Amino acid sequence: MLTRILAVVTAMLLIGSSTGFAEDWPQWLGPDRSSQWKASEIVDVFPESGLQVEWRAPVGLGYSGPAVVDDKVYVMDYLKKSGKVENNPGGASRLQGEERILCLSADTGKVIWEYKYDRPYDISYAAGPRCTPTVAAGKVYALGAEGNLTCLDAETGKLIWKKDFQKDYQAKSPFWGHAASPLVDGDTLYCLGGGKDSIAVAFNKDTGEELWHSLDHTETGYCPPTLITHNGTKQLLIWHPGSLNSLNPATGKVFWSLPLKPGYGMSVTVPRQQGDYLYVSAIGDEAAWIKLSGDTKPAAEVVWKGKPRSALFCCNSTPYIEGDTVYGSDIQSGDFVAVNLKDGSRRWSTKEVTNAGRRDRHATAFIVKHDEHFFLFTEKGDLILADLTPKGYKEISRFHVLEPTNEAFGRSVVWSHPAFANQSLFARNDKELVRVNLKK
Repeated sequence: MLTRILAVVTAMLLIGSSTGFAEDWPQWLGPDRSSQWKASEIVDVFPESGLQVEWRAPVGLGYSGPAVVDDKVYVMDYLKKSGKVENNPGGASRLQGEERILCLSADTGKVIWEYKYDRPYDISYAAGPRCTPTVAAGKVYALGAEGNLTCLDAETGKLIWKKDFQKDYQAKSPFWGHAASPLVDGDTLYCLGGGKDSIAVAFNKDTGEELWHSLDHTETGYCPPTLITHNGTKQLLIWHPGSLNSLNPATGKVFWSLPLKPGYGMSVTVPRQQGDYLYVSAIGDEAAWIKLSGDTKPAAEVVWKGKPRSALFCCNSTPYIEGDTVYGSDIQSGDFVAVNLKDGSRRWSTKEVTNAGRRDRHATAFIVKHDEHFFLFTEKGDLILADLTPKGYKEISRFHVLEPTNEAFGRSVVWSHPAFANQSLFARNDKELVRVNLKK
C-alpha cells in the first residue's frame, strides 16, 4: 500500500514539474498583462551557435501578436486580394481581402482550424489586424482592424457570437485601425468600440449581450482597456485621445477623468501602475506621473508631466516599471530610455537596442521581464536578453528570429508583440509565425 502511495505521489510530482514551465500566454502582454514571464528552466545566456528554431509556419499580413494556451497558438492575419499597402501616415490604403483567426499546433505549427470573413480595409498602415486574440475559458475573442469582434470556440473555431462596431454602433474605425486588444475579467469582455457614447463597451463574454456602454469622443484611440485595483477598488482605465478615464467596471460610470491629449489622437500604450501611481506616455510630449487617491470614490491628480527631450514618450510598445525607474522605447529619439519616476529626469538612453539611426523615430522594442533579466524583441526581428538597471543597459545575448517584412518611415520593421510560453518565444511577421526554443 505504501509503495502505491509513493508511486502516486512521485507521478504527481513529475507531472507538476513537467507542466510548471508551461505557463500560458493567453492575451496581449501575458497572463495578467504585466509583461512578466514566470516560466522555469529558461536560458540565461544564448548558445554560441544560436537558439533553436522549432518551426516556421506561413501566415498573412498582420501586426497582431500571437496568444498561446496549452498546446495551441492563436493569431490573426489578413489575406489581401487586391489593393496596395502604402504606409502613409497621412493617408489610408484601400484593400480587398479576408481577415482570419488561425489556430495552430504549438508543437508542430500545423493549422488546426481557421475562421475567416471578407473585410475591406480603408485605414492607414493597412497591413493586417492589430489586436492580439484574447483566450479565456475555452473561447477566443478577436477584434479586427475595422471593428469586427468575433467570439469562437477555442477548440473547434466554431462561431459563438459576433459584433460589427461599424453597423452595431455606427462607429468609424480609428485612422490606424482598431488596435485595443479585448480584455476579459470574470464574465465580462471589455472593448473599445467607438460611436456615440460607446468609446468603451462591456459585453457578457458568453452571449455577447451588451452590459453597458460609456464615454464619448470624436476619436476612439488605440489604448487597450486596462484594469487596476487601488485601495481595494477595481478601476477600468480607458484612455481616448481627449482624456484618461477611470470607470466602474460593473456599470461604466466615470470615477475620475484627467485631460491627457496625445498628438495625432494616438493614445496607444497602457497606463502602468506602481503602487499609488500611474505612468502614462504618448506621442506629442504627453507623459505624466499620476497619483491615485480615494477609497470608495477613487480620484487622481498629475504629479509631474514630461518635457521634450526628457522623460519617456512611448507609442508602439508599452513601458515597464521596475522600482523607481521606467524603461521603454522613446518615440521622439528612437532611443531605449530609463527615467527616474520621482521627477521625470532621464537616467540613461541608448541606441544599442534597436541600432536606430539618428532620425529613426518610433524605433521599437517590446519588453518582457523574466526572473532578473529582460527579453527585448526589436523591430528588426532580434530577440535580446539583457539586464536593465538604473545604472545602464547591459546586453547578454542577441539572436535574429525573423526578417522585418513591414515598412515605416523608410525602414524595414516588424511591429508585433511576441508571446512567451511553453519555454519558447512565438513571434510573427507578415509571412511567417516562428517558435524559438528558450529552454535552458
